[in-house]
Amino acid sequence: MLINFFRRRATGLKDEVLSGLTVALALVPEAVAFAILAGVAPLTGLYAAFVIGLIAAIVGGRPGMISGATGAMAVVVVSLIKDHGVHYLFPAVVLAGILQIAAGLGGLGKLIRLVPYPVMLGFVNGLAIVILMAQFESFKVADAIGVKTWMSGSALAVMLGLVALTMAIITWFPRLTRAVPATLVAIVSVSLLAAFALPVVGLSTPTVFDLAGSIRGGFPPFDFPVAPMTWATMFTWETLRIIAPYAVILAGVGLIESLMTLNFIDEITDTRGNTRRECLGQGLANVSSGMFSGMGGCAMIGQSLINVNSGGRRRISGITAAVCLLLFILFASRLIEAIPMGALVGVMFMVVIGTFEWASLRMWRRIPTSDFLIIVTVTLVTVFVHNLALAVLIGVIMAALVFAWQHSTHLSSITAVDSRGIKTYQLHGPLFFASVNHFLALFDPAGDPNEVAVDFYFSRVYDQSALEAISTLSDKYIKAGKKLHLRHLSPDCRSLLDRARHLVDIDQGSDPHYHVSLDGFPADSGRRRAQNLAKNVAKNVAKTVADGTPQRP
Repeated sequence: MLINFFRRRATGLKDEVLSGLTVALALVPEAVAFAILAGVAPLTGLYAAFVIGLIAAIVGGRPGMISGATGAMAVVVVSLIKDHGVHYLFPAVVLAGILQIAAGLGGLGKLIRLVPYPVMLGFVNGLAIVILMAQFESFKVADAIGVKTWMSGSALAVMLGLVALTMAIITWFPRLTRAVPATLVAIVSVSLLAAFALPVVGLSTPTVFDLAGSIRGGFPPFDFPVAPMTWATMFTWETLRIIAPYAVILAGVGLIESLMTLNFIDEITDTRGNTRRECLGQGLANVSSGMFSGMGGCAMIGQSLINVNSGGRRRISGITAAVCLLLFILFASRLIEAIPMGALVGVMFMVVIGTFEWASLRMWRRIPTSDFLIIVTVTLVTVFVHNLALAVLIGVIMAALVFAWQHSTHLSSITAVDSRGIKTYQLHGPLFFASVNHFLALFDPAGDPNEVAVDFYFSRVYDQSALEAISTLSDKYIKAGKKLHLRHLSPDCRSLLDRARHLVDIDQGSDPHYHVSLDGFPADSGRRRAQNLAKNVAKNVAKTVADGTPQRP
């Protein structure tokens, strides 16, 4: 239902601008929090949110997607800053951006197609839980010596009340009108309530200022490299040795999170982004961010969902968000600092509700057990390890192993002996590394006649392990003093087996391809034609079993 809601939205310029303003308000505490997590000044996170958000919105591959400083990137550089200093952060971010540009030029963004749907579900579920857990810090207050403790009493009651009010406005306001984003209405309404109504009754609540202090600053300065590093010391093997491992991880984490977010927004909006352009855009954004005193960043699934929910579909919404964020820093810092944390926490709680795939909790009985385990594993790794790249990689490896195991048993053979006494094994199914043992078990070199043929017309040889299995099989028949024929191997397989021609007889057959199309068939006869074609295929298979000569369908 949530996805259908997003697909129904029709937006105009006003919606795009208001959506961008809403996202900008939500970006402030996130960018500040991630900067503090990384161990840098709050303005470092805000500058990154502006630079990355602006450039990714202009040249990125997914209109409507929001990019900025993220926690996934922040946790990577914590040890770099702690052990070597913040001046190493910015060259690492620039190098990560260069690697992302190289990935885009190499078309590596297409690899995201290899991520199965269960991994995607685990990714978004884990990210939703991470966003949820991050909001709990807002329910803590610092005492006189800076030690944070959980809220209690009236402070906790006010905080929960503001969160609940924000969530209620976001839920119910669209029923009145969609002229203004409900999220923006909620933030403004709750901020006015906290500023004017609560003091009357002697109550107060934490604000953005309590999180970060003043966020006022100037235009992002071009300060690269940062002292004490110089251009001379930056281009040394020692500097490269320090920053290269972090840059590689930053580039990988940033691209994986961005491309996964792109796929998620594609799904809920029923549109398609450009993965190659997104890699290039993220790389250019990180190079620029590092040169303008910003930390690394990537696409943000939470803010992207806020943008889509508020009506942002085009690039203008992302550009507006970045420009408004800069205006907040330059001119409106005092107003932003007065926004209560309860309002922003309520917004993020709604993001969590919209991000989490609730259907995955009900489908565990209707999907394969392996898929459900992949969903749970990716979710848990995302939540507890806080490494999105590792979570996705583990999920892809699990899915690949499950796929290989399942298809390793799909290889079978039909045997027949023709009038010349040649026994033919007609293979059906894929021959690859996981099925080679099953392949070898299909044959009986000791009991077979003097001439044996292996027909690959309905099979396919996929990898080097399969070629080695064919070579091993030929050795067995040679040792038994018998001759082995290989029929209907594809051209690439024949070229790879040229070295084995002294062992086996490779018949010159064409690569078995099947082209079945109903294009041009009348609508009322298409099904009948397809049924007749299927009958012909069945007859050809029967004829193959009878005389050992495959017939093309």
